[in-house]
Amino acid sequence: MPELQFKGKEFVYNHHLTVPFRPLEMHADKGIGEARLDGNLIVHGDNLHALKALLPMYAGKVDCIFIDPPYNTGNEGWAYNDNVNSPMIREWLDSNPIGLEDGLRHDKWACMMWPRLKLLHELLAETGSFWMTLDNNEFHNARGILDEIFGAQNFIATIAWQNKVSPANDAKFFSDDFDFLICYAKNSDHFTISGLERSEGQTSYFTNPDNDPRGPWNSATYTCNKSSSERPALYYPIVNPNTGEEVWPSESAVWRFSRDRHEALAADNKLYWGANGRAERPRLKLFLSEAGDVTPRSVWSYKEVGHTQGAMMALTAIMGAGAFPTPKPVELIGRILRIAANSPESLILDSFAGSGTTAHAVLAANARDSGNRRFILVEGEDYADTLTAERVRRVVNGYSFTGTQREELLREPLTYSKLRNAGALLERVQSIETLDGPNFERIAKTVRDGALIVTGERPVQESTPGLGGEFTYCTLGEPIEMDAILSGSALPDEAAMAGLLWHTATATPLAPDAMTEAPDIADGVARLGEFAGRTYWLIYRPDLDWLKSADAALSLTRARAIAATAPGNHLVFAPAKFVSRELLSRERLDVDYAPLPFALYRLETA
Repeated sequence: MPELQFKGKEFVYNHHLTVPFRPLEMHADKGIGEARLDGNLIVHGDNLHALKALLPMYAGKVDCIFIDPPYNTGNEGWAYNDNVNSPMIREWLDSNPIGLEDGLRHDKWACMMWPRLKLLHELLAETGSFWMTLDNNEFHNARGILDEIFGAQNFIATIAWQNKVSPANDAKFFSDDFDFLICYAKNSDHFTISGLERSEGQTSYFTNPDNDPRGPWNSATYTCNKSSSERPALYYPIVNPNTGEEVWPSESAVWRFSRDRHEALAADNKLYWGANGRAERPRLKLFLSEAGDVTPRSVWSYKEVGHTQGAMMALTAIMGAGAFPTPKPVELIGRILRIAANSPESLILDSFAGSGTTAHAVLAANARDSGNRRFILVEGEDYADTLTAERVRRVVNGYSFTGTQREELLREPLTYSKLRNAGALLERVQSIETLDGPNFERIAKTVRDGALIVTGERPVQESTPGLGGEFTYCTLGEPIEMDAILSGSALPDEAAMAGLLWHTATATPLAPDAMTEAPDIADGVARLGEFAGRTYWLIYRPDLDWLKSADAALSLTRARAIAATAPGNHLVFAPAKFVSRELLSRERLDVDYAPLPFALYRLETA
């Protein structure tokens, strides 16, 4: 498979492995509800460090990832700030912020994204999917990176999201009216999607001209694009039951079904011979009650999933004007959730959280179907509390809205015949102004998308009810430097240490309630759980004097007690041991010892 090459790739290829583990520190006063790490989370901190912090609990558990990273237009001023210490690339990394004149800005964007995408891939469940919005600046590079990390065989689709209502008339060549939405699966063999509900427009095609008791139906052609020489068994006569006439298909387009299947369809009254019963050939009835959901398409109109202007208006209603320059519509992420996270227990992650639209979409989905979807947002900027989390607080609890309420009173497509009779159209508008004018402060008239739109506008001040829900606000604690544990300069709590060691040893997350204290063996001894036939134990307290004492060591007595709890191999993490390997073998105790400090990350094979 072709590989994307960019300056600095060799230095960031495994950079995600060297990122130090930093525990999540909860701030109960900034969240809503009980502070807990297994519920909704908003994490303030560098997203590379935050993703590493999430691994012990959430590796392989995330059902859907959506990110909206910097598009790298050259006008964003984002800075590459990862601690890649090779002197060979420090010079060009230090030229921040990255702007249009930076000839290496595409390389830096790739260096920034690579380790983050590696960690996101590790967090994603085998049945999960990854979604990313971009424009033309980095789309081609993103596909190359994602093909390498996720595997080209796991590419699902590139969706064109029509994100603008009006064209950019000052564009040099073409008006860019859409962004890309790239979708990959963790494993395409295990990934499934949900269909979309039919819109009112799609449902309107189903009618019931013959009063069939099974309800509205649409019709499909009864022939296929195969000739009689290609499908001779499908070239046969049928009888119109209304006239008794024998009807043949065309020799170039035979029937879709075998004789037996045709007879069954005819007996079930699923053939339609036209309003007078004398159509040249029948059509097949497709009932709305049997139609099911609609297969998603790869072009999403702003009429279906919103646009940037509408997203800005919605955010302004919640947070006031100027809160965030480029929010995404709730409807857009809602569409992704409908397709890829339709289970009411889904876990959704957004590591470029921005204004918090993803959390808003998750809460809205839960309110719609009483689901229990969870979100994890990561935001590194200073507005993580004042914007990202504050939006979620207002969406959960409700908020006051002061602004302009708009109600569409007329939408009339403009055709040549209507323009020729413009007087009649103007009379309709005048009638609307006369009848509805007193109910609004002003009547606005615009022409957009080939239609005349008349809208009533009035200032309003109202309260929007909350969607309900809760979340925990977190920051990142000091890095756990394993080599400094016994010096006392970095002593994480038991849960953080257990989660890190478990993930290091098993590459799986440690469930919040998995660790159990074992006071019957000794104080400070905890059972972490069982994985692949091995039981893991930790002897640890965040107390330097205790860690230096004999109480923190694996002794023969403790090894006997640990081995007696369950058959099979046991691995004990401890600062020291006071029993030899030979003595353990002589007593046939299948207990292994792993000293603290332990390896910080697993080595990857090339």
